[in-house]
Amino acid sequence: MSSDRELAEKARAWPFEEARKLLERIGGKAPAKGYVLFETGYGPSGLPHIGTFGEVVRTTMVRRAFEMLSDIPTRLFAFSDDMDGLRKVPDTVPESHRALFQRCCDVSADIGGVPLTAIDNPYGTGDTSYGAHNNAKLRGFLDRFGFEYEFQSSTDWYGSGRFDKVLLEVLASYDRLLALAERTVREERRRNYGLFLPLVPDRKLSDELDRPMRRYVYVRPKKCDPANGTIDFVNPIDGKLVEGFPVTGGNCKLLWRVDWAMRWIALDVDYEMSGKDLIDSVKLSSQVCEALGRKAPEGFNYELFLDEKGEKISKSKGNGLTVEQWLEYAPWESLALFMFQKPRAAKRLYFDVIPRAVDDYIQQLEAFPAQVPEQRIENPVWHIHEGKPPPAPGGRAHLTFGILLNLASVVNAEDKSVLWGFISRYAPEASPGSDPFLDELARHAIAYYRDFVKPTRRFRAPDPAERKALEELAETLAKLPAGATDKEIQDQVFEVGKRHFAKEQLRSWFQALYEVLLGQSQGPRFGSFVALYGRDETIRLIRRALAGEDLAKG
Repeated sequence: MSSDRELAEKARAWPFEEARKLLERIGGKAPAKGYVLFETGYGPSGLPHIGTFGEVVRTTMVRRAFEMLSDIPTRLFAFSDDMDGLRKVPDTVPESHRALFQRCCDVSADIGGVPLTAIDNPYGTGDTSYGAHNNAKLRGFLDRFGFEYEFQSSTDWYGSGRFDKVLLEVLASYDRLLALAERTVREERRRNYGLFLPLVPDRKLSDELDRPMRRYVYVRPKKCDPANGTIDFVNPIDGKLVEGFPVTGGNCKLLWRVDWAMRWIALDVDYEMSGKDLIDSVKLSSQVCEALGRKAPEGFNYELFLDEKGEKISKSKGNGLTVEQWLEYAPWESLALFMFQKPRAAKRLYFDVIPRAVDDYIQQLEAFPAQVPEQRIENPVWHIHEGKPPPAPGGRAHLTFGILLNLASVVNAEDKSVLWGFISRYAPEASPGSDPFLDELARHAIAYYRDFVKPTRRFRAPDPAERKALEELAETLAKLPAGATDKEIQDQVFEVGKRHFAKEQLRSWFQALYEVLLGQSQGPRFGSFVALYGRDETIRLIRRALAGEDLAKG
């Protein structure tokens, strides 16, 4: 029997592929710092979003795969770029603070914004700044899902001087690094394009708030002095020459792509993944690392998500959906599965993908116990649950989200207790207390039915051929024993269909069942639905449809 490590060495799941690349990068032994460092980045100009979840959950999957391959200790830094300057007023800022935030934004192409951690917190949460508030939201967000991480702050690293050593290296190689960075900007932008963003006093804002305030300025240094760690530049706020301005101690911040490379070097990051939209940034940051005699981290670029129209999801556009919206209609594990599947392929991320994602997750849970070890570590639930997935909901009942949705639809349910009345009869061993995940599914099914299924249901009357088939189906179901299994019921539904429709029309027979009885064009295995809803109840439903009753009223 193979050991866990031998299994990991042969596993084809992408987290293991990434882990093996990382192990090769470090030569199979611990780095000088004594551990392998994984990093994920967060821009706290807004609240954590679905991309934040995706990056952390995927990185965690690679981390756990690496730990199965090696005994080298690992750490995960969740790094917040909270020293970034405010570029525009976020939509979530209360009206009472919008004017202040507007004054803290970028003023022009020469005068930048105020650091996020220097702006007042408008939410009254007790956090010391807007950036600190969003950092707290990030930590709460990650804690909610039980991620193991260490929070790191750009403001802290810059202000404490822990970046100073590498900042001085950047200053000493300024011309060479500027030449690399300038390749990525337009010619007209180069007039004031420099690697360092000095934080200079904003006297007008300081007087208004009655405390010292500083903002970034975009400058091209007149002189770089690596020996003293300073630059000279013309301050665009007042047009005066500033001499001997220190680049260390939190007085300056590096431009984004060079800043990213500097962070990789200072923290000695071994692995960081990023979205496809950052490929150019990864290339430049890697070149900066090389120019400074370092090696960029291992990692890969994942594809971005698309909305229902096939357009890229954007926080500013507000298209797609949020983590909170997903969690309203489905468990977080289904979202983790969605993130696991084909990370290098662009995928639509919208409400209609949720039921399939939930049922895919349940299917993988059901398959796991019977799988051999080689199959288990390829199963997504192994990666979602770090090798210890829970039992599938409903035990042997094989209850899917799709079936619960259809049950909610046919009984027009507004409370999960209605669903449990049917579930308890179908699977007596299940209860909300003994199967909390199934209870959660019932709650989600009610919410999804209410918001997405009920408003779109379109019942139709059966045509003459469908009517005859439905009449026979009701008679056939009535002859089945009360304890008929899902499969026995499904077989009889097939047999009725074959007697009334040609082989190539059987698909339309099942579609007719869903459209006539459920007001939808598709659904789960009809036999499973009948077993859960009840044989006698299904017969009554068929007869109501044949009588022309309005099934939309329940």
